[in-house]
Amino acid sequence: MTTGPTPGASGAGELLQHLRDGRARTKAELAELSSLARSTISTRLDALVASGLLRPVGEAASTGGRPPTRFALDGSARAVLGVDLGASHTAVAVIDLSGTVRAETSVASDIAEGPEPVLDRVAELARGLLADLGLDTTDVVGIGIGVPGPVEHSTGRPMHPPIMPGWHEFDVPAHLNQHFAGPVLVDNDVNVLALGEHAGPWATEEHLLYVKVATGIGAGIVSHRRLVRGAVGTAGDLGHVRIVEVDEAVVCRCGNTGCLEAVAAGPAVARALRESGVEASTSQDVVDAVRGGDASAGRAVREAGRAIGGVLAMCVNLLNPSVIVIGGTLSTAGDQLVAGVREVIYQRSLPLATKDLRVVTASEGDRAALVGAGALVLDEVLSAQSVDQLVSRGALHATG
Repeated sequence: MTTGPTPGASGAGELLQHLRDGRARTKAELAELSSLARSTISTRLDALVASGLLRPVGEAASTGGRPPTRFALDGSARAVLGVDLGASHTAVAVIDLSGTVRAETSVASDIAEGPEPVLDRVAELARGLLADLGLDTTDVVGIGIGVPGPVEHSTGRPMHPPIMPGWHEFDVPAHLNQHFAGPVLVDNDVNVLALGEHAGPWATEEHLLYVKVATGIGAGIVSHRRLVRGAVGTAGDLGHVRIVEVDEAVVCRCGNTGCLEAVAAGPAVARALRESGVEASTSQDVVDAVRGGDASAGRAVREAGRAIGGVLAMCVNLLNPSVIVIGGTLSTAGDQLVAGVREVIYQRSLPLATKDLRVVTASEGDRAALVGAGALVLDEVLSAQSVDQLVSRGALHATG
């Protein structure tokens, strides 16, 4: 059965924010963090426990009298889905409310098939994973999705995605809500990767810039621990910043000349290698050539890093990140790309901005997209407002 709302529990969502870091805390510790009265803390804790969002996890050391109970987020109460849609793959993960990936799978899939077959495949894969965990579709409280193209985040509709025929303005949330309840949040793949890397080894950093270097070049901006999308969602589109030093005959796929992407993305590096007699057509071909010991390929990748570093130096002066994470296919070639980026950033950025700046290669691999997609929707599902609504409905609490 489902319980009704707990009287006086308004504000429980605000209290839950103090437990989202995974640490168990006592009522006294929560009172200190929140500046709330003990009686208010007790009421809100009772509501969160009754709703299945919190659980008691043992007792803290006693300072005299009965040892106080500690409370922690109950990550197993429900789950969200993290979805990574690539040009040639579909990956799905079941992620608990603490952000832990409980199950995941990935299959070959052509994004050009169109939205309905691809999204129906997502639903099918998700149902299989849920069944393996002893869960069903009613246990899913939200879905986060990363797609390889521009997205109007407020509606979840892709907007003129160049490699996604048939997806323009398709209502992705409405289609998936035929299979699952809860919010469906869609964002471009670079923003989702930025969230995934930030949720990994850089979780303590407030300001992070993630740069993906593959067929194109784009960035995800995390500032004050929040994703920055800009007015219409195009923040971070570094690939179409013009590099004034290059030959104006270099035409970008956007129609302009001299764009960063046209000289430093994977296809551009491959083109330069072909002109020097090396067989290369794709970003992966470039990576394979570098790993195979081709010196000209290594030099070309480092030169691409220098070009990217020139644009990132401006970003460092403007945004002042504490860490820049370089990801994407070309970053897997070795140290050359990041070395080129570092070289120019430290030459052209302000010394104060680079004093503690770290420029590193992405560490989370393919899983970053799934974790980031999960983080995207967890921030919505576990926001103070959403939790208050869940508590008022008793939505997560079920007993035999």
